[in-house]
Amino acid sequence: MGQHGRSMMISMTVMLPRYDIVIDATDNAPSRYLISDCSVVLGKPLVSGAALGTEGQLTVYNYNGGPCYRCLFPTPPPSTACQRCSDSGVLGVVLSIIGCLQALEAIKIASAVGEPQLGRMLLFDALSARIRIVKIRERSALCVVCGENAAFTQQQFQEFDYVKFTQTPLTTSPLKLNLLPMEARISSKEYKERVVKGEEHILVDVRPAHHYKIISLPKSMNIPLSSLEARLPELSSALKKEEKHEENGALSSVPLYVVCRRGNDSQRAVQYLHKMGFTFAKDIIGGLESWANDVDPNFPTY
Repeated sequence: MGQHGRSMMISMTVMLPRYDIVIDATDNAPSRYLISDCSVVLGKPLVSGAALGTEGQLTVYNYNGGPCYRCLFPTPPPSTACQRCSDSGVLGVVLSIIGCLQALEAIKIASAVGEPQLGRMLLFDALSARIRIVKIRERSALCVVCGENAAFTQQQFQEFDYVKFTQTPLTTSPLKLNLLPMEARISSKEYKERVVKGEEHILVDVRPAHHYKIISLPKSMNIPLSSLEARLPELSSALKKEEKHEENGALSSVPLYVVCRRGNDSQRAVQYLHKMGFTFAKDIIGGLESWANDVDPNFPTY
């Protein structure tokens, strides 16, 4: 499972006994199983919250005979179905709402007032401003951690390989592809210099439309990678409008730059554009994250 994971498990068994309630705000499968199992082993109620995109959910595990996380999900979901906030994005206000509701549940449990979300799950949809409450599965008698005959000890917890169990890493570094030669790429600083000089160009942002609506660079056009092939005529038309007249009277295309969130999809797009005859297309290395880190620290990231 790796040294980081082992250290975290040992730290949890040392630190969590000092506290009465555990709050889980993680966004990956191994952490959720790990925190839930530790809560069961130590006999702590767990307030679990999750948010992705414009939706969030909340429930309470391992409290007053209620189920643990494994009761609901004895088998981990496929790794392809496990989305992280860092990859798929999340609206900040949704995180705030779910976090506040988690704090409220902790207060209710600590003070023994009200009705905690036990045996129920709260589902929040930000776009419709609706909250629904659905009933969830009761504690499973066959659960390997909290079931009737379960014998899951602290030692077993520390030896359990959660990464192998879920087939998902605890932490992930953003994928960094290297598909293009350097002559087909340009740094965010170089792109900034060309903008400052007033260079006429076309900038294509290949992120999904809902990402583009969050934040984008000025004068960019959004053509998601998934629709690039179908929208090539649109790109050709935009380039034609910006064609430059050379001294000999000939027309030449203006530079074509492609950007995405982290510089991976933009490379894929440039590869495809080169194959389709747009050999002058260039990828902006590191995408918008590079722009925020190296050019404009006030540029919002998500």
